[in-house]
This record gives sequence, structure tokens and C-alpha cells, in this order.
Amino acid sequence: MPQEKFFRKELVSELRRVENLIKKEGNPEKKLYYFSAAYGITSRTFRYSFSKDVLLADFALNTAYVLLLDRLTQMKGGNQTVQLEPEHFDKLCEGLKLLADKFESEENIQEPLEIILTTAYSATGPGNYLREKGDLKL
Repeated sequence: MPQEKFFRKELVSELRRVENLIKKEGNPEKKLYYFSAAYGITSRTFRYSFSKDVLLADFALNTAYVLLLDRLTQMKGGNQTVQLEPEHFDKLCEGLKLLADKFESEENIQEPLEIILTTAYSATGPGNYLREKGDLKL
């Protein structure tokens, strides 16, 4: 198996593992911890076998993680204006599953990245406002 195929297979396997761990976990902090493994595997993958789509996924997953971590930190600090809800994690799992599927079939990854980034953005102040107005739908 060529090097690129091997690393892509490992990437898909790890994204599926992350999705399952998030689904099984009840604690939002631990769910986010598991989500961080998604950009961990993309970062490792493109270092061993570079591809632009994995690099793009890495930036998107890392950005989503930072947005969600900020929201969780604010919630823990007492700011309860915007909550991380089960729906946020359900949509992240949907995005991760689709991302793994797209990497596996070597198809365009834009749709799963849009799902993941939109979900993370919806947990910010402006994103939540758009969600409450009905302009942003998860």
C-alpha cells in the first residue's frame, strides 16, 4: 500500500474513533477533549504524507476546537449566555462522520467542513445570535 493510502486509511479510522468517543461521552468537557484528537490526526497525517485537503481539514478542525474551547471556558467562568448543547456535539459527530466518508472515497471535503465550522461558529456570541434569529441552522 503506498504511503499516502496508508496514512489516509489511518486518518479515516481515527476520525471514526473520535466520532464514536464523542457520541458515547456525556461530559461536554470530555467531548471537546476527544474532538481535539481530530485535528491531532490531521496534523500528523499531513506531516507524513502532505495533501492540501488534509491541511485544509486541519485548519478547520483546529479553528472549530478553539471556538468551542473558548465557549466552554466562558461557561465555566460563569458566562451562560450561550450554551454548548447536545445538538452541537451531534452536529460535530455528523461532520466528522461525513469527513471520514469523504476522505475514504477521496471526494470533496467542503460539506463536512462547513458543518463542523458552522456548528462551532454557532457557539459564539454572533453565531448564536444568528441561530436565534433563524439565519443559522444546525
